Amino acid sequence: MDKTIASLADAVAAIGDGATVMIGGFGGSGAPIELIHALIDHGPKNLTVINNNTGNGHVGLAALIEQGLVRKMICSFPRSADPRVFTEMYLAGRIELELVPQGTLAERIRAGGAGIPAFYTPTSYGTQLADGKPTAEFEGRTYVQERWLKADFALVKAHVGDVHGNLTYRAAARNFNPLMCMAAATTIAQVSRIVPAGGIDPETVITPGIFVQGVVAVPDPAQEESLNRAGAVYP
Repeated sequence: MDKTIASLADAVAAIGDGATVMIGGFGGSGAPIELIHALIDHGPKNLTVINNNTGNGHVGLAALIEQGLVRKMICSFPRSADPRVFTEMYLAGRIELELVPQGTLAERIRAGGAGIPAFYTPTSYGTQLADGKPTAEFEGRTYVQERWLKADFALVKAHVGDVHGNLTYRAAARNFNPLMCMAAATTIAQVSRIVPAGGIDPETVITPGIFVQGVVAVPDPAQEESLNRAGAVYP
């Protein structure tokens, strides 16, 4: 099955109002900037977005928030290098925040992809983040129950993809992307290069194509940090 998508606009066309969207990236590393900008152009409202942080400057995720399209952020680091957009909107009561410790965020996403509804972790016990959550004691230590995270869509950035949706990543740009591919009902990957079936050594495949519904080529992807140094604003 050829999963190639002709354009970025076509890639995000099915994302509607109220969708939950996982967006890959650790800061700018592995962030699918072009897919995010296409989503802004598409314009769905009241999105719930799951990401490691809340974006920087006025591009990528920060731009998505700035355009008023995000109702709620689920993330670990709402404060980063230049989080002015999220900070201003949060203080104004225009966006919700669910703060999740980073390891817990990764495991909640992994659990969603693995079909595990809940798990226990000692992280956050005795803090406000654990308020209202079930707890249990194991071997004399108290643990907090955390629920899986799943999404309607995942937008991820990979390095090379084949027409069947198999993906490889470049170094640290892998980060949350493979986990999000597994936890979403529909995964769209932007890749620097699309190769024919068999064009990726099976031993190097990180995300099997079964978890990917579409791949779109972005031969020269933008880097969030470079855009911000240039003072870029989107749209």
